[in-house]
Amino acid sequence: MASRSLLCVHAHPDDEALFTAGTTLHYSRRGVRTILITCTLGQLGIDGHGLAGAVPGHDALATRVTRAGELQRAGVLVGYDRLISLGHLDSGMSGWATNEDPDAFINADVDATARVVADIIDQEDAAVVVTYDEGGFYGHPDHVMANVITRRAVAMSARARRLFYPVIPRSVLGTFLERARARDVFLPAWVENAVADIPDDAVDCVMDVAHFSALKQEAIATHASQVDNADFVTMDPEMFNLLLGTEYYQVGWQRDGVSLACGDDLFGGL
Repeated sequence: MASRSLLCVHAHPDDEALFTAGTTLHYSRRGVRTILITCTLGQLGIDGHGLAGAVPGHDALATRVTRAGELQRAGVLVGYDRLISLGHLDSGMSGWATNEDPDAFINADVDATARVVADIIDQEDAAVVVTYDEGGFYGHPDHVMANVITRRAVAMSARARRLFYPVIPRSVLGTFLERARARDVFLPAWVENAVADIPDDAVDCVMDVAHFSALKQEAIATHASQVDNADFVTMDPEMFNLLLGTEYYQVGWQRDGVSLACGDDLFGGL
């Protein structure tokens, strides 16, 4: 029988609240051990003066410290038993000068970093691993790198049996965008530029987590420095649940011999 440990690999502080919070709450409430790996320090996020990472005068050090504290609080709130940071620098969006920093996550040694992640998978006996798809959900270079690293890691590991990507059915995203724009909702880049929208019939696992919506909103609010997500904190339940009340997954990798039988359970068929 597969282990009951779940490991999520996210790129930045706040990704754990936005993409998989309902899932981690669901499993943690059922006694499943949940582990979070955050790949970067998120120092290029929005600073205390409202400046984004590419804006002159942005305070990267203060942003790094603030986001570390937010991550600790939000991670516990959404059910994680263990929080791990790989400690890489945020690479910034494509084309930013920070892409060239040798310590940026996108310049990490893939095999060496994947070995670290694989060792954590095996140490935690994590049969199920979650990260973004090949497009990084919305194209952020660090999200794309998280996919590269995690795919290599699950193949290296002895214990991983299935890798999932959080996705959005195309019909759901289209409906949400139409309604959000009609209501003048500010849409952050991870929604506006989402490329993880897939045909509805390509979804492998559907998890109804609407009963955790209030906690998800609280977790997003905990990452208060990232004001581009503020409209999700105050969003009415109907709109919030349209996009975030159900979490959808596509299988990105399975170990040989594992059958696809997910349904509404990431561990289904294992």
